[in-house]
Amino acid sequence: MTEPAPVFASGVDNERMNAQLRFLLEVDKLKRVLRQNLLVDGSRRENAAEHSWHLALAARTFAEYAPQGTDIDRVTEMLVLHDIVEIDAGDTYVFDQVNTETQAERERAAADRIFPLLPEDQAERARELWNEFEARDTPEARFARAVDRLAPMLANWHNEGGTWLRFGITRAQVMEKVKLIAEGSEALGAYATALVEDANRRGYFKG
Repeated sequence: MTEPAPVFASGVDNERMNAQLRFLLEVDKLKRVLRQNLLVDGSRRENAAEHSWHLALAARTFAEYAPQGTDIDRVTEMLVLHDIVEIDAGDTYVFDQVNTETQAERERAAADRIFPLLPEDQAERARELWNEFEARDTPEARFARAVDRLAPMLANWHNEGGTWLRFGITRAQVMEKVKLIAEGSEALGAYATALVEDANRRGYFKG
């Protein structure tokens, strides 16, 4: 792990700031984790840090389509935290039936290591939000997951099938993921359904 330059500032809790710096330097590694999806322009694969930033911005932009009363601040905080575990666990392609079997175990182990780098109060908050996202038992978590699932669909449509064609994914497989989008947002679910139907007409799926 990269160690921060030690803090010896007056008027601050140096131990706390050093812990925060240590965490921030560690999560910089997320920029090196490549996802399967290409950027919308098809020029290269996106990394997990770019993905997290884009989701947070998407949640803000789509806030009006969240269930009434949804705390968008909480949603965006979840979205910038949820993929940090991929520093250790790597990106698991959503349709990879082999690696998805061990995904939860690998990501929990990563959360156990990474979040405690923060000061205790911040570590507890980060883990709470990460657990909430995984459980999908609040409107905020379901909306966050909806945005997370919609993003690669947009990229694949703009890349004329993208990973759907590369990995032989069917329309039915993608429609299973659309259900997760609809659980979090009726409007985004309807849009995702229309997007998949258009992709199917264009031949962007297997078969």
